[in-house]
Parts: sequence; structure tokens; C-alpha cells
Amino acid sequence: MESESESGAAADTPPLETLSFHGDEEIIEVVELDPGPPDPDDLAQEMEDVDFEEEEEEEGNEEGWVLEPQEGVVGSMEGPDDSEVTFALHSASVFCVSLDPKTNTLAVTGGEDDKAFVWRLSDGELLFECADSVTCAGFSHDSTLVATGDMSGLLKVWQVDTKEEVWSFEAGDLEWMEWHPRAPVLLAGTADGNTWMWKVPNGDCKTFQGPNCPATCGRVLPDGKRAVVGYEDGTIRIWDLKQGSPIHVLKGTEGHQGPLTCVAANQDGSLILTGSVDCQAKLVSATTGKVVGVFRPETVASQPSLGEGEESESNSVESLGFCSVMPLAAVGYLDGTLAIYDLATQTLRHQCQHQSGIVQLLWEAGTAVVYTCSLDGIVRLWDARTGRLLTDYRGHTAEILDFALSKDASLVVTTSGDHKAKVFCVQRPDR
Repeated sequence: MESESESGAAADTPPLETLSFHGDEEIIEVVELDPGPPDPDDLAQEMEDVDFEEEEEEEGNEEGWVLEPQEGVVGSMEGPDDSEVTFALHSASVFCVSLDPKTNTLAVTGGEDDKAFVWRLSDGELLFECADSVTCAGFSHDSTLVATGDMSGLLKVWQVDTKEEVWSFEAGDLEWMEWHPRAPVLLAGTADGNTWMWKVPNGDCKTFQGPNCPATCGRVLPDGKRAVVGYEDGTIRIWDLKQGSPIHVLKGTEGHQGPLTCVAANQDGSLILTGSVDCQAKLVSATTGKVVGVFRPETVASQPSLGEGEESESNSVESLGFCSVMPLAAVGYLDGTLAIYDLATQTLRHQCQHQSGIVQLLWEAGTAVVYTCSLDGIVRLWDARTGRLLTDYRGHTAEILDFALSKDASLVVTTSGDHKAKVFCVQRPDR
């Protein structure tokens, strides 16, 4: 089904009726509960035995599995108060990081040195080395599996407790990779325009054929039944994971005028944000497939100073996301601008400037605090209600390339071009 372009689409009102205002900017979000976890048949006909229900935590097992570190291998402790752990076993730029979602005690990092490591956050101890060249890495929903992918499209999955490789597949040149939020199912987008979906470890496979151009970014929606994928030609597709067919296709004026760089969904999956090198962020109804808002930078921020022989880069959207407690969205730009938009009025609320380009942003769950990492090697925390910088964290000597936030917002884990991953303790009594 293809969404028709409408000149007035950007003026449509987004479905925000579930938001109620109480007093001075205190907002309660009322979300209808899902009638229940989707039936296994709702993912794919080949995957009828996938269990989508989240597993209950076992009593008396708060630490999850127990893994013995490799003897004699440990990251170094830095900082006068031991609040920072540095993992220094990579010998080249560290491209990616992911935390295990069940306990948030382990990290997996992958880098240009053709290495991926699973290590412990508390002290930086290496648990095992699990891959070759790595540009993507992540834990499954229950933290029992860890996946890695390289640029050539070689994907591998390891069983965390046994440290054994249980599955591998060679796809096309890899653009992105993500685990399903409820099942042992891995999705990836490749340069040939395909989106792949595998059940791990048995390897049942389904492909979603896009246009003849790279599938540059993708995200499984919270219901686990749909995924949104962005492409190099500016088109956006919302896929039905069971049927293998697009529910909505946005192209032309409804899509972007350049390659997509990032996508995000709100908590209930009713709204999608898409970002592109065309410097626009589009707000899309996941139900209707219509664009209900378009956000553009109001002013062009001054570009960071360039060194001799360096060329100026054009601006683009690099990262974006939704606040979980207020009708706000954050968009991070390559020129160093963090824009906070009010979704109810679709207006710019705050504009926060960085000295270098923003690489990624993350919202803290249950608050209006947004975290950014940037090319100047600094992590910053911003109050989205006021636009005020709360604090920053330094320690890297090169650009930050990726970062992750623990569920309780007590730790930030960063990876950098300085060949290191760092753990910052960010919990504060006043937050």
C-alpha cells in the first residue's frame, strides 16, 4: 500500500490525544495496553514456534549468568574517584557498543581492529572475544545471545554463557543490524536494498525487498509486528513482518530528498521520526503512513573550526528520539545543534549548541533528560524542559563513535576513535 502525497500533510495534527497536561508542564501519558503479546504466527509463517512473551526474571538470580573472565586480561581504572572504567584492549577505532538488556552488567564492543569483545562493566574485565571485523554488535532481548556484523555482511551469533558460536550468515554489505525486542530474531539491512530477518539459531530466513539502493537504517516497532526501514533514495517503508509486504511507502514529497540516516519510534509505536541528509526530520503516523509534521533547523549554526586541508561538511540529521514523559522530540545535527521540538505545537522549543557534530542522542527513561555524544569526545546531559546543560563527561582523546545508557541511567558506556571504551558513572542525587 503506497501513501499518497498530500500538500497539507505536514499540517495534519499528530495523534497526541492521550497526553494530558497537569499544572506546570507536568504531563501524564496514558497509553492503551496491548491486549497481549502477539501470537508467534504474527512474526512469520516460517517462525511459528517463536515465543514473543518476555521471560520472567528468575528469583534469586539477579546477576543472571556467571562468566569467568579470561585470566590476566582487564581494563584499566581511571579517575581519582574510580568513577570511570576504561576498556583498552582494542587497537583501533571502536565503532559500536551495546549493553545486555537483562542485567546491564555486560557490554559488547566492536571495532576497526577486527575484534569484538564481551566485557564486564564493573571492572572492565574481558569475558571473551567473539568476532572478526565488526561494525554492528548487540545482545538479544534476553541477553543469552550476542550478534556481530561486519561491513562485508558476515553476521555471527554467540551463546553468551558458553561463549560458543551458534550461527553465522553472509548477507550483502551491511548497513544496520537489530535484534527483535521479544524474540530470538535478528534483522539487518544491506546495501542491495534488502532487509533480512532470521530466527536464531536455526536460521529460518525471510527477506523484505526494497528499492535498488541501500537500506540505510531500520527499527523494529514496539509491537514486534512491524518494522520501519529508510533507504538511500529517501523512501521510507513500514513493513509487515508476517506478510513480508510494505504496509506504507512514503516517497517523493512524502519521503526525504536524500538518504535516510536514522529512524525512531515512540513508546507505543504510534509515531515514527525519520532523519536524513536533507536536514529534515519527519514525524509520521505509523497507523496511516502519513507525514504529520516536518522539522527543519531554523538557523544554520556556525560550523566547527576546520584544520588545514579539511573541507566543510554539509549539515544533516544524525540522530533523533522521543521523550517518554513529555510530548517532546530531540534531533541531533552534524553541525552540532541539538533541537528540542514540541510535538503538540510542532514548534522548536530549545536549540542547544555543541562545539562539534552530534553523533548520537539518547533519552533517559522516565525523565526529560537527553544525552548526546559528539565528535569532540564529550558526553553531555541536557534538561529538555529548559534547554540547560546539566553536566558533561570527558575523558576521550578522539571523537565518540557510539554510546549506550544503562536502564537505570546510572552508567553511560562510550566508544571512540581513541581505541577505547569508557564507562562513566552519571547518577546524581538531584535526578
